Amino acid sequence: MRYPEGGGLTAERRAFREGIRLQTGERFAAGEKTVVIAKDLRVSVRSVERWRRAWREGGMEALRSAGPANSPTVTDAQFAVLEEELGKGPAAHGFDDERWTLVRVQAVISRRLRLSLSVATVSRLLKRHGWSWQVPARRALERDEHAVELWKKEVWPRVTASRRHAGPGSSSSTRPDSP
Repeated sequence: MRYPEGGGLTAERRAFREGIRLQTGERFAAGEKTVVIAKDLRVSVRSVERWRRAWREGGMEALRSAGPANSPTVTDAQFAVLEEELGKGPAAHGFDDERWTLVRVQAVISRRLRLSLSVATVSRLLKRHGWSWQVPARRALERDEHAVELWKKEVWPRVTASRRHAGPGSSSSTRPDSP
């Protein structure tokens, strides 16, 4: 599985790939050709060339795994601080209403934790820690039930209506409704 819940490769798969790279390092030392190594190990020639370059510059250590590529950008301690800040509410952070949006959470992370995260990353971060979007517990006092029912009866059917013409069409782009 390429992207399990935590994202990235599993530890076993990362170790397997590291083993392949280390085998190529041993074969580089033996003087084998790139094409032969790629064919035997069933990897691309470009990968072997990239590994050979790394091996020349840094030896076998350069072929070792650097760990997961997507390690969390926010530590558990930092997330605890973020949760504390979110618990204070949006008004405490200068927002005019009591709604947390991803952009607002992103702004708090930027100000408080000094991290620059995308909105998508903020969404994944909150989801990873068990946060979810919320639905209001009650309807707004300003809601006009009569206007909502009128909209449902008159406007919504026009919006969802088919856009197709009832009559026969034409395949001509210059004369669309010719008889």
